[in-house]
Amino acid sequence: MSLPRTVTSGPELHSPEGAAKKLQTPPVRGTWRASSEGTPSTHREDTRPGLGTLRWAFSRTSQRASGQALEEDLGLFQRSSRFLFRSLRRAQDNGSPARQPQATAVPGVTHGPEVPSRVMDGGQRQSSAGVGPEELEPEAGKSVADLITERQLLRAFEQLRQLEVRLVAEKASHTFEEDPTGFARRAMDVCLHYDGLAAEIGAIVRETLGPDGVDAAALGDLARVVRAEEAAHPVPPADGDFLLTPRRWRQHWEDAVRRSAQERVQQAGAGEARGAAEAEGASGLAQLLAELGGLVRSDLHKVRQEVQPAYSAAGLPAWEAYLRAFHGAVAQRLQELAQDARGCEQLYVLLDWAANVYGSPDFLGAPDLTLSTEPLPPLLAPALWARLQSDYTSFLETKITSCFDSILQLEQSRWADAEAPDVLQGLYHTPLSIDVHMLVAEHVKAAGAISAELEATTLCICTRALSLFLPRFEKAFLESKAVNEPHLGANINACEELRTHLLARFPGTFEELEKPLVAATCTFQKQLLRGLQCDVQPLFRVLCTKAWLTQDVLQPIMDKVVAFARHLEHVAPLRAQETLQEVHRYVVREYLAQVLRPRERFRGEERMTGSQKMGLDAQAIGHTFQGLGSEATWLDQAIPCVADILGETYKDDIRRHLETLIGSYPDIRRDHVLAILGLRRLGHRRNQRLLQHAQYLLRSAAKAGGSAAAGGHVLFEEIEP
Repeated sequence: MSLPRTVTSGPELHSPEGAAKKLQTPPVRGTWRASSEGTPSTHREDTRPGLGTLRWAFSRTSQRASGQALEEDLGLFQRSSRFLFRSLRRAQDNGSPARQPQATAVPGVTHGPEVPSRVMDGGQRQSSAGVGPEELEPEAGKSVADLITERQLLRAFEQLRQLEVRLVAEKASHTFEEDPTGFARRAMDVCLHYDGLAAEIGAIVRETLGPDGVDAAALGDLARVVRAEEAAHPVPPADGDFLLTPRRWRQHWEDAVRRSAQERVQQAGAGEARGAAEAEGASGLAQLLAELGGLVRSDLHKVRQEVQPAYSAAGLPAWEAYLRAFHGAVAQRLQELAQDARGCEQLYVLLDWAANVYGSPDFLGAPDLTLSTEPLPPLLAPALWARLQSDYTSFLETKITSCFDSILQLEQSRWADAEAPDVLQGLYHTPLSIDVHMLVAEHVKAAGAISAELEATTLCICTRALSLFLPRFEKAFLESKAVNEPHLGANINACEELRTHLLARFPGTFEELEKPLVAATCTFQKQLLRGLQCDVQPLFRVLCTKAWLTQDVLQPIMDKVVAFARHLEHVAPLRAQETLQEVHRYVVREYLAQVLRPRERFRGEERMTGSQKMGLDAQAIGHTFQGLGSEATWLDQAIPCVADILGETYKDDIRRHLETLIGSYPDIRRDHVLAILGLRRLGHRRNQRLLQHAQYLLRSAAKAGGSAAAGGHVLFEEIEP
C-alpha cells in the first residue's frame, strides 16, 4: 500500500537504502509518518492533515481500485479506527494515574474518528528514555507499502505480522506507559496497512475477470495471504485487543468475488443491446439473455481453467465461490428483467431461459462443468416463478383465443372465395384440423419444456378455448354460402381428426371435448342429410298412386341416393357409414310413410299389384344400399312385411305377418297396426281380433325391454300414420 511520506528531521518509515526515495504528496501543512521513532520533537505544527489527505493517501494503496473500492476501504479504515480507540482507552485505563491526563489529551483520540490517530504529527509525540517504536519496514529492503503496491502480498503480511506481534509484546510490557500516543500511531499504521492489504485483495479480485486479467502468481499469493491471516488471527483475543482481532479476509475475498460477478453480469445488455431489448420486445430480451449466458459461460470457463488452479494450491475454493457469486448475480438480474417483462412472448423467453438454457446440464458447454442445482438456491424464488407462470398463462389464454379467431377468419375467407376443399388421401380436407393441432401442440410443447404444471395448465386453456370455438365455427359455417356436400364432408373429417388425434396424443385431457366435437359432427351430418331430403322428398309423393303401379318412380330417388353416396366416399369411414345408414333409414321410412298415408285406395287386383310393386321396390332399395355398403340390414324386413299383409290371400296368415313385423320393429305402435289393417279391409271383427293380438305382442315386447330406441333401431316411431 503506497502511503504519502515527507522528509522530516526524525527517522523515516523506509530502509536506509531507500532513504532518498520520496513519494509525491499533496501540499498539506504538517507531516505524516506511517510510523516513527519515539524521539521527542520540539517542533509542533499548527495544523494536521485532515480526512481528505488520508483518503488521498489511502487511495495510493491500490491505484487500480475503483471508486467503489475506495468507499469499501474507507469503511475498513473507520472500523479499524473504532477498534483502535477502544484499545487506546483500555491502554490509558491501565496506565499510571499521573499519565492518564496526558494520554487523554492526545488529539485524534478523544475527538473520535473524524481525525484518526495516524494523522498525529511528530510534535505531539512523547516517549520515555530508551524506548522507541519499530519501523514498518526492515532495515534493508522495501517498505510494507511498496510490497503492497507491487502486490507482494505475502511478504507484506509477514512483515506486518512481525510488527504486530512486537507491538503487542511491547504493549504488554508497558513500554508505552510514558507514550500512549506513540502506541496509537504505530497501531494505526499497522491497521492502515492491513486495510491496504484488504483493499489490494479486492482490487485483484476485480481485475481477475477483466480483459487483462491477473497472473497466477498474484492469485496464489492472495490465497496464501488469506490462509495466513486466518492462521495468525484464529479467534478474537480474550482482552478484545484490536491488533489481534481476526480480519476476516476470507469473507472479504468472497464479498469481492460476489461484487465482481455482479459487475460482470450487469455488463450484459448494456448500451445498444439494452435499448434493443426494450425496443424489440421478446427478440431483444432473447438477445440480451443470450449475451448474458455467453458472458457467464466465458467467465466461468476462465475461472475453471485459470483462476481455480491458482487458488487451489493454497486451498481456497475459488470454483465454488465464483459459482455461487455468478448464480446469485444472474438471479438478481433475472429478477430485474422479470419486473419489466410484458406480454406472453417476453414472459416465455424469460421462463424458458431460466428453465432450459441456464438450467441445462450443457449450459457451460463442457461435460465436466455443470451448474449443480443441489447446493445452489433456485434461480428464481418460488413466489416469483409462480407469479411469472401465472402472468404467462393469463397472456396465453388471450393469445390462444386470438389464434382461434384468426383460424375462423381464414376459414371464412375460403368460404367467401367459394374454394372447393382439397381431397387429401381420398378424403375431403380443410386446414382447420391442422391449424388447431399445430396451435395446441406448439403451446403445450413449449409449456412442457418449462414445467409439467405449466403444461397441464396450457392443456386446460387450449381445451376451454377449443370448446368455445367449435359452436362459433359451426354457426359461422351454417350461415355462410358454402354449405354443400364437399364442405360439409370436410368439416366432418376435421372434427373426426380432432376427436381422435387430440385424445390419442393427450390422453386424459381432452375428454371434455368429446361432447362438443360429437355435437358438431352430428350437426354437419344432419345438414348433409337435409340437403338430400330436400332433393328427394318431392319424388316420394308419386308413390302409392295409380301411376306408381305402371311406372318406375323409385329409380330417380335411388339415382340421387347413389350420387349423394359418392360424396360419402370422401368422408371418414366411420362417419360415412353412420350417414349412409341414416340415408337408408330415411328412404325406408319415407316409403312406408307414403304407404300408410296413401293418396289413393287400392282394391282387388290393384291391391295385389301394389303389393307386388312394394316387394320389387324393397328389393331395389335393399340391393342399392347393400351395394353402397350400408350395414343397416335390419331395415330390409319392413317394406316386405307390409307388402305381405297387403297381398296375403289367406287371411289367417296375416296374423303371422303381424308377428314378424312387431318382432322386428318393436317401436311400431297400435296406430301403425290400424293403418296397415285399414289398407287390407278385412272387416271390423277380424280387424279387432288382429288388433288385440298385436297389442298383446306389443306389451310382451315392452316387458322384455325390446325397445327399438334402446338399440338405436327407430323406424315406425318417426312415422305419423
